[in-house]
Amino acid sequence: MVQYNFKRITIVPTGKDFVDIILSRTQRQTPTVVHKGYAITRIREFYMRKVKYTQQNFHDKLSTIIEEFPRLDDIHPFYGDLLHVLYNKDHYKLALGQINTARNLIGKIAKDYLKLLKYGDSLYRCKALKVAALGRMCTVTKRIGPSLAYLEEIRKHMARLPSIDPNTRTVLICGYPNVGKSSFINKITRADVDVQPYAFTTKSLFVGHTDYKYLRYQVIDTPGILDRPFEDRNIIEMCSITALAHLRAAVLFFLDISGSCGYSIAQQAALFHSIKSLFMNKPLIIVCNKIDMQPLDGISEEDKKLVMEMKAEAMKTVIGQGGEPTGDEGVLLTMSTLTEEGVIAVKNAACERLLNQRVELKMKSKKINDCLNRFHVAMPKPRDQKERPPCIPQAVLEAKAREAEKEKRKLERDLEDENGGAGVYSASLRKHYILLHDEWKEDVMPEILDGHNVYDFVDPDIVQRLEELEQEEGYRQEQEGDDDFEMDDKELTLEEQETLNEIRKKKSLLIQQHRIKKSTAESRPTVPRKFDKERKFTSERMGRQLSNLGLDPTLAINRARSKSRGRKRERSVDREANGRGDTMDVDVGHSNKKMRMRSRSVSRSRSQPQDMVVARASFKDTAQFDKAVKLAKNSNKKRNKDARRGEADRVIPTLRPKHLFSGKRTLGKTSRR
Repeated sequence: MVQYNFKRITIVPTGKDFVDIILSRTQRQTPTVVHKGYAITRIREFYMRKVKYTQQNFHDKLSTIIEEFPRLDDIHPFYGDLLHVLYNKDHYKLALGQINTARNLIGKIAKDYLKLLKYGDSLYRCKALKVAALGRMCTVTKRIGPSLAYLEEIRKHMARLPSIDPNTRTVLICGYPNVGKSSFINKITRADVDVQPYAFTTKSLFVGHTDYKYLRYQVIDTPGILDRPFEDRNIIEMCSITALAHLRAAVLFFLDISGSCGYSIAQQAALFHSIKSLFMNKPLIIVCNKIDMQPLDGISEEDKKLVMEMKAEAMKTVIGQGGEPTGDEGVLLTMSTLTEEGVIAVKNAACERLLNQRVELKMKSKKINDCLNRFHVAMPKPRDQKERPPCIPQAVLEAKAREAEKEKRKLERDLEDENGGAGVYSASLRKHYILLHDEWKEDVMPEILDGHNVYDFVDPDIVQRLEELEQEEGYRQEQEGDDDFEMDDKELTLEEQETLNEIRKKKSLLIQQHRIKKSTAESRPTVPRKFDKERKFTSERMGRQLSNLGLDPTLAINRARSKSRGRKRERSVDREANGRGDTMDVDVGHSNKKMRMRSRSVSRSRSQPQDMVVARASFKDTAQFDKAVKLAKNSNKKRNKDARRGEADRVIPTLRPKHLFSGKRTLGKTSRR
């Protein structure tokens, strides 16, 4: 659990904002109505209340700042030195001291002016004393404006600090810049530290978390350190030195044996010897990184001698702690973050060494005696001379065997790598089907089709039944063949056969055209009838088609025209006869003229008005449409006047806040707020 959380520190306002906040609160929270006709005691209490309330607000705000910012002497030395490195603890303490001084000065000012207000003899004098008191408080606050701004910058930086718990299990990574520290923490944790091929990519401490033996470990990536005196090191390097000095952690010193980081093994060994005093009483492991570029056995004799000296120093720290390392694996390990060779081994070794050290320290402490008194190990007494060796149940052995098989069997990822990789290999979804025979798994016939079981519709005797149906159908066709009429081409003359062939060709052509139109119906635009040349002149098109077939189209065209005209005349005659209510003999020419006039008037009465618009088809005419538009505009006038967006808009902009313009509360009830 993280002990220090600097993200909860309240924002520190500037000096001007501080004054605005306090005075606005005083104005809102205290009465403001006073008259010179009031009793002098009431006037004094009125202004004394304002001064006292303002002083209390200043005191609360400044006390919050002083209490929430950490005291460097009370927090863990790691955070104390880290804050000193980043912000200079002298300036930090000086700023907090100025805030405390301002708080005391405001308290004294309020105390002095309250004494003067206690003996004010008029409304004017009391008001002048109140103005002077509030003015002096605001002046004191404005003078500490630089300290408030400095503390606000420190608060922003402290909120960005990593959440490091100095008392938990910690693995610390250190070494020269660009030796692979950030790549290692990215491999073993979920941290996402920026990795670049140049020095000092990591400029601050980064924290990740990993698990080992069901315990949580925090892994800290430190910036690179150069081999130079402490007074010459910059802030970035001092962050690493502070972490090494104060955190009880397992230290991983990274060594780039390939030289690709830009520093030789001799320079890295010199850095190790210069900071080895920081490794005392800590588990230390030297990690030789980048063995994919340069194996440890391939380095020169001089470099190998330097590595062995570093290993001997690391062995001394282990022996000093009472440990017994087993071979080279205890303090000298090799790995490659590129190929991930040895990464897990390094992590496990560091966590195991740290865990053993923490257990040994707890065993040596005085608290262990109190804990041992609470434990009791029960040893059963032997009831006979029969030996009862430990027995492992068969189920446990089978479970271990299954786990071993799981480790040995190939995964889908391995099969994918063997068969061409991603995009080439396609995993089979049928290989885990439980069927009677394995060769059935890759059958083309599916088991389920359209939500139905295919096997329910499969007939094993389907071939035999098909043959019987074909024989029955053939027999039926022979029986009914005499009754059906089929046109025989042999009985037709030569001219009739040519006509029949033309008809069949025309029929097949029409079918093909219809299919083409049907397939492209979605993408083909709809042409209006009056612009469609193929459908515009129906009678002429019919004439052309009949002429192409070798037939005379005159009679057909005349018959179509006479039929259409006769039908109209019959309707008009019937309508006129029905309108008169009787039958009369009239002159033919005169009656035809009358009938034409009557038919025209009827047709005009049934047509739409000339000024009708298609978009306004729901209205009788344009006048009705204009009237509807006018009514709609009038109905929206009130809404537009209130500056509302629509009928459902219920927003009322608060242009005059109630607490500033509705008057102050009286001495009566305050429950309405």
